[in-house]
Amino acid sequence: MMEKTEKRKKRLAIVASKGTLDMAYPPFILATAAAAMGWEVAIFFTFYGLNIVNKKKSKKLKVASLANPAAPLPVPNILGVLPGATAAATGVLKSMMKKQNLPSLPEFIQMAKDMGVRLLGCSTTMGVMAVPEENLMEGVECAGAASFLEYASEADVTLFV
Repeated sequence: MMEKTEKRKKRLAIVASKGTLDMAYPPFILATAAAAMGWEVAIFFTFYGLNIVNKKKSKKLKVASLANPAAPLPVPNILGVLPGATAAATGVLKSMMKKQNLPSLPEFIQMAKDMGVRLLGCSTTMGVMAVPEENLMEGVECAGAASFLEYASEADVTLFV
């Protein structure tokens, strides 16, 4: 009689390297979708992406209004330098997310944690940018590039967002 072999969970490795509000959502949308499908997931926050899991900076993420040709409203670049343009672009994105009944960024982060998504803060970036470990949100692990590469080496899917 043959024994049933347990199937390994699929694994997703995500690198989040951008620290604007519009770039903070994709890693969490993908991570929570994969976790809901039963996948093992880790997000590696490096360079400006580290701001997403920084207790102080996460609350202040904005959408760049200047040189953002993919923005939903066709605004000439020159208008992006006007006072209030960044706040307006940030408000538009938050409104769009709310209209689609998507969680806010803090809600997405908590949901990901609750679903077992590993949140990894790049220790090298933390050193370069002088970010002390206590500035990271609760549940964020410090990990070097080698640790993440070890995780990603067994990933079925690796994404850079």
